[in-house]
This record gives sequence, structure tokens and C-alpha cells, in this order.
Amino acid sequence: MLSAAPSSRPGLRRALVLWLYAAGVGHLLAGLLLAWAGHSALFNDYLSSIEQAFWGAAAPAPARAQQIWWLGLFGATLQSYALYLLALVHLGDRLRSPAAWAWLMAGILLWAPQDMWLSWQMHMTAHLWVDSFALLVLLPPLLWLYRNDRRTSRLPS
Repeated sequence: MLSAAPSSRPGLRRALVLWLYAAGVGHLLAGLLLAWAGHSALFNDYLSSIEQAFWGAAAPAPARAQQIWWLGLFGATLQSYALYLLALVHLGDRLRSPAAWAWLMAGILLWAPQDMWLSWQMHMTAHLWVDSFALLVLLPPLLWLYRNDRRTSRLPS
């Protein structure tokens, strides 16, 4: 027996979709910040922590310049990821497509363990915390939306 009719939890569904839209916009803004402000003092502490992991001290100026360049590249990649995230959230919402939610979960589950493993190897605990937070705030809503839309797509019209 199905426990919920398609319209029994529209408020929760809408809130979770809005949360995912907010996550997409947040990724877009973070990507813009990394790409265009990676050279600013805003990222000095972060860049210093990377230098400590790789150099044990302050890195030479060319290494710092390379880190800033990598931040810019990552920022541009993050912007692209944000657009894909927003597009899949939009499609999942409008089409009530379990596949859209499944693809988002698959992408997160592909990314997070690798990012966490690589970060753990370099003792970059800040990355482990951020990745854990991302898993905690993204996977439960995606799983709920997947299950909800899968269940409601199977109900007779």
C-alpha cells in the first residue's frame, strides 16, 4: 500500500526543491568568487593551509601564483557544475523525474568519496568537513525527492 498520495506533501517537496535551488545558486556564487577573487586576501588563510600541506611552510611566489590560477580554474568548473545542478533540479521539479534526483545523487556520490580520500591523504581536514556537510545537506533531500517522485509517478492517473 502506498503511504502518500501525490499531493499529500507538496509543501515539503517545494521546500526541498527550493533548498536545492539555493545550493545551486550558492555553488554558482562560490564559483564566481573563486574565479574572480582568488587572488584577494580573502583566500590567504586557505592558500596558506595548502602551502603547509605541500611545502611545510610558505610556498615560493610562483607556487602561490599557481595556486591562485588553480582556484580560478576550479571556480570556473564550479560555475559549470552549478548550472548543471540547477538544470537537473529544474527538470526534476517540473517533470517530477526520479531520474534527475538519481543523477544528482550519483554525481555527489562519485565526487565526495574521491575528494574526501584525496583531502585526507594531505591532511586537509577543512575539505573533509565541507564534504561531510555537503553530503549531509544534499543527499537526504535528494533521496526524499527521488522516493517521493518515484512513488507518485507509479500511481494511477
